[in-house]
Amino acid sequence: MTKKIRKITLIAGARPNFMKIAPIIHAIHDAQSKGSDIAYRLVHTGQHYDKIMSGSFFEQLEIPEPHVNLEAGGGTQAEQTANIMLRFEKELLANPCDLVLVVGDVNSTMACSITAKKMNIRVAHVEAGIRSGDISMPEEINRMLTDAITDLFFTTSELANDNLRQSGIPDHRIHFVGNVMIDTLLKQRPNFKAPAVWKDLNLSKKNYMVLTLHRPANVDQMSQLKEMLDQIVESTENLPLVFPVHPRTAKMLEGLICDPRLHMIEPLSYLEFNYLVERAKAVITDSGGITEEASIMNVPCLTLRDNTERPETITLGTNILVGTNPENIKPYLDKLFAGHWKTGQDIPLWDGKTAPRIIDAILKSS
Repeated sequence: MTKKIRKITLIAGARPNFMKIAPIIHAIHDAQSKGSDIAYRLVHTGQHYDKIMSGSFFEQLEIPEPHVNLEAGGGTQAEQTANIMLRFEKELLANPCDLVLVVGDVNSTMACSITAKKMNIRVAHVEAGIRSGDISMPEEINRMLTDAITDLFFTTSELANDNLRQSGIPDHRIHFVGNVMIDTLLKQRPNFKAPAVWKDLNLSKKNYMVLTLHRPANVDQMSQLKEMLDQIVESTENLPLVFPVHPRTAKMLEGLICDPRLHMIEPLSYLEFNYLVERAKAVITDSGGITEEASIMNVPCLTLRDNTERPETITLGTNILVGTNPENIKPYLDKLFAGHWKTGQDIPLWDGKTAPRIIDAILKSS
């Protein structure tokens, strides 16, 4: 007989992971208030150092700071993965649990899943079954390996369900619950706040665009990055471009002369960044998560990638896959400025109630 799940270890390795973990913590607290015998321990692997993640970050998300930070960041992919596994094994020995819950597709997701399974602890994967079809992406490898050993699969779409079924996962282990990131978005939307750049640049609604770039295909070669930025600047009429710069991209931008309309700023907090996205004319990005948020807020989104693991943002949302060829950018921006962009539709179960479904399924699986 399967042991009842009483204690869950929640894993986060990077700032976006906490946006997915926060509503799950809220759902656990709610279950506790109704008499459920369930507890959790929040583990930050320290995969990414983020100076924005101060005490106020956790206050904004209305969650406690992590019980522990494994401080396993830095190094190569292999070194980082090994460090996470070594330190998480010690964490589990010191603080046993019945279930390890991982989210997303970062190195911590895969490393902690493997560690848990080696110790005969069940694993739940939130955002299971997502696939881009691009095995060159580290995230794709993390997704595939995590799903190969997961016990409880929590999915965002019917397509993710199908991906899991095709890999041999039986239906009773697949739980279509929706998108937990949208729980946080809808809960925090009333709390969005203007960053300093809003006043500094005298921005107004629909009169600027937001840009983010960090994927290797776009930023690892200076010539590619420059050509892409040139095309964006040339094709966005006279609108200001607000560009919160990822540390990976900042290194490549050093010494690169950019147009005065391109405003490169420090990374923003979650509430500040989404304040800008909600009011932007459009978002140009190579991030997966931003395409989800833009779609829910009905903001046009141009994704500078050749593939996506979130096709529902294209079929039902406001996202269009532009590709990584800079020459593709102008035709799509011309379409935007001509007023011909599509309107987002409701995406099934992206309704802000995903986390309670997850906790309900966990309690019922005990």
